[in-house]
Amino acid sequence: MKNKRIHRLWLSLFLAAGLVASGTGYSANLNDIFQVVEQVNAQAKRSQVKIDALTQETRKLLNEYKTVLKEIEGLRVYNRQLEKQIGNQEQEMTQLARSIDEVTVIERQITPLMLRMIDAIEQFVQLDTPFLIDERHNRIEGLRTMMDRADVAVSEKFSQVLRAYQIENEYGRTYESYSETINVGGQDRKVDILKMGRVALVYQTPDGKETGMWNANTDRWEVLDDEYKSAIRNGIRMANQQLAMDMLMLPVLVREAGR
Repeated sequence: MKNKRIHRLWLSLFLAAGLVASGTGYSANLNDIFQVVEQVNAQAKRSQVKIDALTQETRKLLNEYKTVLKEIEGLRVYNRQLEKQIGNQEQEMTQLARSIDEVTVIERQITPLMLRMIDAIEQFVQLDTPFLIDERHNRIEGLRTMMDRADVAVSEKFSQVLRAYQIENEYGRTYESYSETINVGGQDRKVDILKMGRVALVYQTPDGKETGMWNANTDRWEVLDDEYKSAIRNGIRMANQQLAMDMLMLPVLVREAGR
């Protein structure tokens, strides 16, 4: 296309030169004609360069425009997804607010329940066989202190109360030995106590000279005959894992009806 333009330009110049020569009678200088042609050709090249630059810039702008269109479409899809997420979050917030209201109602109802449960377990310990008394009373006092604390969640308080009930329940299935000072016949004695569930609660002095049991009917410690001395000593050693487990003959006194 560029060559065609130059050829047409040359033809026009030659025609113009012929007309000038025929109309005026003067001879055109051929060098001047070539110089004019070269100037026109250079100007055409510069124009073509500008056209190419404009074409390249146009293509660049078109590509950028297409890119922006893709980004806009992507943002529209993203916005639609965000709208769905926001809608779901608003529903969850509504449900959460409803749950909070329900939890508040439950908290107002469960706190009195926990207080009654603590009172009940304290009464149970007072009426139960007197083993690990300090430990059990301290646990109950800990529960009462916890109930007054504002930094402990209601769920944690309820969990601790249930745990105390579970421990009391486990006492009926476990055996253990521990040292304690008890009052026997009006005298305090340092003894080793053996607890076999809630079936038997017996003691023996460290020197093995005195053996006794808790009488649930009289609510006091009583001295036993020497016939149980060996069995109770072996039971204490078993509980302390100093002797292999074996059968034991221990005194069991059932509480009378009404007590």
